[in-house]
Amino acid sequence: MFENFVQKRRIYYVISSVIIGLGILAIGYSWATTGSPFRLGVDFLGGTRFEVQFAEPATEDEVRAVFTEYGLNNPTVTALRGQSLQNAWQIRTSFVTPEESQQLEESLAALAPLIPGTTSVTSMSPAVGHEVTRAAFIAVGVAALIILVYIMVMFRQLPHPVRYGVCAVTAMLHDLLVMLGFVSIMGLVAGWEIDALFLTAVLTVVGFSLQDTIVVFDRIRENLNKRKLKHTDFEMLVNLSISQVFKRSVITQLNAMFVMIAILLFGGDSIKPFIAVLFVGLLSGTYSSIFVATPLLVSWEKGEIPFLHTQTA
Repeated sequence: MFENFVQKRRIYYVISSVIIGLGILAIGYSWATTGSPFRLGVDFLGGTRFEVQFAEPATEDEVRAVFTEYGLNNPTVTALRGQSLQNAWQIRTSFVTPEESQQLEESLAALAPLIPGTTSVTSMSPAVGHEVTRAAFIAVGVAALIILVYIMVMFRQLPHPVRYGVCAVTAMLHDLLVMLGFVSIMGLVAGWEIDALFLTAVLTVVGFSLQDTIVVFDRIRENLNKRKLKHTDFEMLVNLSISQVFKRSVITQLNAMFVMIAILLFGGDSIKPFIAVLFVGLLSGTYSSIFVATPLLVSWEKGEIPFLHTQTA
């Protein structure tokens, strides 16, 4: 079924390059126009975020005026759009105390009645956001290093075990770039912000991506150790290995993706950005394990990577 699967690897490289390239363009455009590659939430910038929904129409200028009266100049006021959202607003300001936020809520309620249960107030110190971000980057770096060492040890009986580790980490970085590009595009198009849940999605995708890649590589290792396959062309052996794990890998991921699609269609609006980012990351992880990591391993084996050509001998 997959006789010519790996032979199409250049097409997969082009597809990945286009997707990542579009994301990088979005990040660059966002950086040039807003001063940040992404729309950062209160979790990272610090400050207080109000989300309110009025029972009656209220204009942006009216909402802004409420905060200006309290000396909070230049608040960021954004209309919230989505299912069951009408007359809903998000307001980001500098940090305010709980007492001040209560006064602001009362002033907003005086402007127009607030729908009960729809108001939320989130405050965060910038130091907390920076610490969380630093911890997430450290976690990703440590995961990459551990996986590299783990694969090198587990695959030490094969020629060039380091290649398997490098290709697995490359697939993981591919998924991170896809997620970053997606969230940057959605920040420009729909006003999505990065918050602590985004880092949760990143760490989750890193785990799933590496697991999928290791499953494929482990089957390659098993086939390389089989006596009847030892002299099989490496490209053909990789195709065989992919065909043996393809259904299991895809079906496992589809089970999770169906649940996410259901949440995107019927879940609450506040969690949809997180689920969408997680969905894109898992989709990319499934793709990269088969269409990036494994073809890259074949390209390295065949000396098709120019700056690594001298190491293929």
